[in-house]
Amino acid sequence: MSLLGIDIGSTGCKAVAFSLSGRCLAQAYREYNMLHPQPGWAELDSKTVWQAAQEVIAQVALESAQDPITALSISSIGESVVPVTKNREILGTSIHCSDNRGSEYATQLQSKISQEQFFQINPNIIGVNYTMPKLRWICDHQSDIYQQADYFLSWADLTAFLLGGQPVASPSLACRSLLFDLRANQWSDKLISLSQLESVRSKLAPICPCGSVIGTVDKKLAERLNLPAEVAIVVGAHDQACNVLGAGILDDRQTVYGIGTFICITPTFTAVPELKTMLKAGLCIEPHLFSNQYLSFLYNQGGAIVKWFRDTFVATANSKNDDDAYERLAEEMPDEPTDIFVTPYFEPTGPPDYLTNTTGTILGLRTSTTRGEIFRAVMESATYYFADVLASNNYPIRPREFVATGGGAKSDAWLQIKADIFGIPFVRNEITECSALGAALLAGIGSGQLESNRSTIERFAVAQRRFEPQPERHQLYQERLGTYRKAVAAVRDYQEL
Repeated sequence: MSLLGIDIGSTGCKAVAFSLSGRCLAQAYREYNMLHPQPGWAELDSKTVWQAAQEVIAQVALESAQDPITALSISSIGESVVPVTKNREILGTSIHCSDNRGSEYATQLQSKISQEQFFQINPNIIGVNYTMPKLRWICDHQSDIYQQADYFLSWADLTAFLLGGQPVASPSLACRSLLFDLRANQWSDKLISLSQLESVRSKLAPICPCGSVIGTVDKKLAERLNLPAEVAIVVGAHDQACNVLGAGILDDRQTVYGIGTFICITPTFTAVPELKTMLKAGLCIEPHLFSNQYLSFLYNQGGAIVKWFRDTFVATANSKNDDDAYERLAEEMPDEPTDIFVTPYFEPTGPPDYLTNTTGTILGLRTSTTRGEIFRAVMESATYYFADVLASNNYPIRPREFVATGGGAKSDAWLQIKADIFGIPFVRNEITECSALGAALLAGIGSGQLESNRSTIERFAVAQRRFEPQPERHQLYQERLGTYRKAVAAVRDYQEL
């Protein structure tokens, strides 16, 4: 028997099968592009993503057929939802969190309830990046789709539904909508009313705990996807929540440092953190996978900038799905820190500032500057962003050791850069695709094939390598960090002109 973890991301999806002993049996990945039909818009072609998800499932199911899959679960990006009918027909695109549509609706909500009052119900910072403003925009500008939709489902919940499961909403994903009551663990009628979305209430699927079995894969679809009969579908979660589980984080001694399209630091808590402190720091609170556990996030689109550099300056149209481009860039990188600074504001940022009207810049170029130097500078500056925030005395996160996850965790060079900048160790596990692994663990625990305890988690999350900071390099980077702060301030002042 084996377990299938599926991860639906902003620029690609993957599926990984694991044996009950923790061995990776098969994995597959498909990349897709973010669509930008107008300036400031960012969306996914929902049918393209669903097709890619089916392809990775079918490939992994075929390659692991000797150890048949018995249960699956899904992790996914948050905020983005898909309009779908009760007959499982996808109706439209999926508006991404980086899309600026709906900002006026976030402003309207802010005029009706203070951020402090809102935070008591849904501990997120009101902004255009969440689901609610997108739903209002669809209601007003795509009324035909809005009316036809029976549900608006987040990607993990949608994928489970399309596979044959019941239509439900995972608490961690529902929290990203601005319409969820954290303490009640239910949709908030008050926030729905304040958002003028009473008509969407019936289109929000019922909240269902992570790890619940909600059906089995449709028989005909299972045959097409090379899956055995009666594969259990287990409620998944926000990718960052699954990432923590898959990384083997069981207490506050370690903190996840996820390196995907978004770079995300994810601290965990055993109780709801002090709300005033979290709000002052611009940090959200989200339910974790299990009761009485919570997460927060410090994030930015640093991984997307690295991908942009690869696609723009290295990869050809025929090689964008190939890691060779990254390998070529890594070979061209200098060993020493650069004096080039990339302000990582190519897209709207996350906490603490939640900037929306931003652009990226590269400072310090000369005619002698090489492509490898710029690539290293991109990696350095994407790390400066987080080191700068965590250095603040007001910030309530003090990591002692990071566990690196995601595609970027495969880069020895980048992990050493990060360890040197932060001055604390980075650990890479044998399996870095921890969102998919966390989903597989959820599938096993929810279907009763795995026990929910430390020994089970440690069997799957095994450390491979530890990257220790180099003191001299850390000191040099601390000096560079001061210059980075000045560069960012200057660029932001210029953009405000």
